Amino acid sequence: MKDLTNSPQDRQNILNNRYALEQAQAYLNLGGLIFENELVFTKHQVAELFDISDATIERYLSNHAEELKSNGYRVFRGKKLKEFKDLYFGTLIHEGTKTTMLGIFNFRAFINLSMLLTESEKAKILRSRLLDIVLDVISQRSGGHTKFINQRDEDYLLASIQGENYRHKFTESVGKFVEGTTWRYSRLTNIIYQIIFQENATEYKKILKLASNDNLRDTLYSEVLNLIASFEAGISEEIEKMSTNLGRKLTTKEAENLILEFGSHSLYKPFILDARTKMASRDLCFRDALHHKLEAYISSVPETDFEKFLGEKSLALEERLSNPETLDVLKRLKDR
Repeated sequence: MKDLTNSPQDRQNILNNRYALEQAQAYLNLGGLIFENELVFTKHQVAELFDISDATIERYLSNHAEELKSNGYRVFRGKKLKEFKDLYFGTLIHEGTKTTMLGIFNFRAFINLSMLLTESEKAKILRSRLLDIVLDVISQRSGGHTKFINQRDEDYLLASIQGENYRHKFTESVGKFVEGTTWRYSRLTNIIYQIIFQENATEYKKILKLASNDNLRDTLYSEVLNLIASFEAGISEEIEKMSTNLGRKLTTKEAENLILEFGSHSLYKPFILDARTKMASRDLCFRDALHHKLEAYISSVPETDFEKFLGEKSLALEERLSNPETLDVLKRLKDR
């Protein structure tokens, strides 16, 4: 089980998943107060819910100020405090009439604190329930198929089709201009994979627990597919150009060196960084798959990614393919 108290990244992945937070808010039924259409808790209420002292809360607010504030903790003063008191004075048991400021946790900040607290047994129980909720939400909204959660992105289908077109050009170029047996195709492809995400096909399949007949590319995110397509398109041209200049086919070793040189170009560095970060971070969050060679690139998954793969616009590939507009796009791409 993940230790949320020691992992800012895992905490933020939960806090950025609004679907999990909505489910948790409905399921946990923690009470609180509604202010400006939002569930909130005073520091005193939080202390009671977690069975901790006000001093403990103050210590966490001091030690984790930036994280808690960025996730919704705020201090009411002046007009905002007056509006809050006008609604709830008498409900706030230990908040006197002379209070000039009041710390408020919205639900997101409350959950944030629950994932930080090490002194509270109640917070520990809540963390366990929260992890179960997160797993359930991802499973429900992805239809139980996290292996292919990448395909729920509305950009996936186009990236996949275009990628296949460039893949065909790449294999065609290798066939015409590189000598060797059929193994050269997989060898050269693996070099591209290793340049982009530091794993060959076998390593990648093992990490994602893919079956031998699973197509690796069917599990890649649209941004990674686009980068691979860019590589294969550019390398196809470079292979043909070099072969023409030499007046002969390239050896497999020459083709390998050409690809390595191509991949080291500074033009690709920001795109490779982006692809590694997205792949490592998303796979850990959505698939619970750790790419050991990409651990340095893992970061929290932004809220936009939860919308992309779990939101209203996300659809299973079968649903997307049943859309007449999508079929029209596919036909136009095929006719090019």
